[in-house]
Amino acid sequence: MPFVLKQYCVPIQKKIQLVLIQDLSLDLKLSQRFLSRGRIFDSNNNSYKISDYTKEEYIYIAEFEGKSRGLKPLAIFKDFAIFDKPAHLIVHPISKKTTYSLLDEVRYFFGSSANLVHRIDAETSGLIMCSRNKKSEKVLKTMFENKEFKKSYLAIVEGNIENKIIINKAIKKEDKKIGVRMTTAQDGKESKTIIYPIKYNKQKNQTLVKAIPITGRQHQIRVHLYSIGHKIVGDPIYGVDDDIVEKYLEKTLSKKERLKYIGHSRLCLQAHYLEFSYKNISYIFKSQKLIII
Repeated sequence: MPFVLKQYCVPIQKKIQLVLIQDLSLDLKLSQRFLSRGRIFDSNNNSYKISDYTKEEYIYIAEFEGKSRGLKPLAIFKDFAIFDKPAHLIVHPISKKTTYSLLDEVRYFFGSSANLVHRIDAETSGLIMCSRNKKSEKVLKTMFENKEFKKSYLAIVEGNIENKIIINKAIKKEDKKIGVRMTTAQDGKESKTIIYPIKYNKQKNQTLVKAIPITGRQHQIRVHLYSIGHKIVGDPIYGVDDDIVEKYLEKTLSKKERLKYIGHSRLCLQAHYLEFSYKNISYIFKSQKLIII
């Protein structure tokens, strides 16, 4: 399990947040996060609230402790590393019951100060960056926010795409039965994706494309391609009946059912290319995983 309860000896009748900061040397932000997420406990497994005072000689903190399953970084540098994530792997733990995520590998290799700088969907494979210290995390996250990274994806889509397509369609939450599903709408957030065809498979009626997201909305490439009639092969959320999507999200959809109703064992979308400049050095990475049409 990634979360492990660790015991700490503390002063009694002292405000819990002061204990975390003054006696355990945690910074303010981390102590607030631990308390707001209910990760500080007494011996009876009751969570401390931010206004509470310590009642006992010991407190217990549920700390994330990374466990490796053999996924190694694609490249390692002083301040950051690049992973080539397989499909079906979530990047962060969803709850204390999450048994494994990419963050496990990040913390296993680089310690508790390491963190993921950005996200990709669990179903999407490919490149993702982690920082190795808090200083580089702040810098790299700001670079992503300022769009200082060039990213492109590979996808296999249904149908034939013959020419470059620029998709300018605003995106918002669908606000229907499936809570995670997004849709294109005039009152959504401005979104833009550029699509380049690479190869068409006439027998399967599928096209391998390169997708460049100019903005970074949730499910942007998936939503945009679906909106123009070119659903990504294996997408379990878009272009699928609601009851099947619900089973997928609840993790009760069998492999046999997935192949029958969705048509592929995975979402055929890959974060393939990453280019940026950091401390006056230029970096280019390409995913080593193949996406075959």
